[in-house]
Amino acid sequence: MLLTLALLSAIAPLATDMYLPGLPALGEDLGTSASTVQLTLTTFMAGLGIGQLIIGPLSDGWGRRRLLIGGTIVCAISGVACALAPSAEVLIGARLLQGLSGGAGIVLARAVIADRARGDNAAKLFSIMMIIGGVAPVLAPLMGGALLGPIGWRGIFWVLAAASVVMLVGVLTVVPETLPVERRHGGGLSALARNMRYVTGNRRYVGYALTFIFGFGALFSYISASPFVVQDVLGLTPGQFSIVFGVNSIGIVAGSIVNTRLIGRFHARSLLRFGVSMLLTAGTLLLLEVTVGGAATPVVLPLLFLVTTSLGFIMGNATALGQSEVTAAAGTGSALMGAGQFGLAALISPLVGGSAVVMSIGIVVCAVAAMTALLTLGSPAKPAATGADVVAAPVQSGTPM
Repeated sequence: MLLTLALLSAIAPLATDMYLPGLPALGEDLGTSASTVQLTLTTFMAGLGIGQLIIGPLSDGWGRRRLLIGGTIVCAISGVACALAPSAEVLIGARLLQGLSGGAGIVLARAVIADRARGDNAAKLFSIMMIIGGVAPVLAPLMGGALLGPIGWRGIFWVLAAASVVMLVGVLTVVPETLPVERRHGGGLSALARNMRYVTGNRRYVGYALTFIFGFGALFSYISASPFVVQDVLGLTPGQFSIVFGVNSIGIVAGSIVNTRLIGRFHARSLLRFGVSMLLTAGTLLLLEVTVGGAATPVVLPLLFLVTTSLGFIMGNATALGQSEVTAAAGTGSALMGAGQFGLAALISPLVGGSAVVMSIGIVVCAVAAMTALLTLGSPAKPAATGADVVAAPVQSGTPM
């Protein structure tokens, strides 16, 4: 079940990174400009954010499973539409639909775990999901590059459609409905408004959500600028950049593994604070290196690795702690986290450009914002009898959750 949820969450890096090597060929085949081709990425990211905002709150009233099944079916169909697209305009529309439906997998995977677990137990599960899902950004560009020659960019979208079918089979076979009828809310705009007020009115949730969002913002500052920084500033080749990107992606997985092993010995909030402190320290040292230190490759690359590794301590813990604060509307809480995550990513991407200095500033600003949100809004844990650290028993005994 956890593997299926992790694969559903991995749709974003898979559908983003796998087809990137084929963008030049895509533009040539469809007879369109590079800027128009870039819209296929922009609309996908926008769809991911909007889809989560729509589907997350709906799931608090309708339940998780049928929306998850429907979203996965539409994601598979949109993948086929992308593969068959006769023009750039059709491809852009299909990518928007792929993002909207792919958002269902991301937002509902988080909501399912929030339905089943609390506190440290939830933090461990979210970290395990990050370990599994963290492999996707490592493999996706390598798979895309390997598949581009034999099957072309259209073939890559056929592969994504097939992956959605595999995810659908997983949902149908191992993911039950996790939101009981008695915990669901009525539909309509009034119920949506109540859920939004409930979630945004929880001070602790807002603090953890902002920590999560700004942590991802720091990561996306690196992702957006690193191809230019590593190749143009540090002078590495495209092949060497692929290795650097893969190693740094492994850093996120390594951080998540260590975090999972430490949960239980340390409170999830303490590990979250450590991760944000690590991000802020590494980001500050990176900024100093690229401004006054000469941007030496042996210094910049280890600092970038520390930046990405810190996210292994931030993303899972912040998600678990935030979701534990709003269990009565877990879908809405997950949706706001996801929409903020991809909304900030879309804002940051054009701002950081290819400058090592601007990239480092982006990392530091996001780290400072994450630390501020954690310290000012995310107050210390409640007593064990009532707080977010209480570990809830599984809804069904004997399940892996």
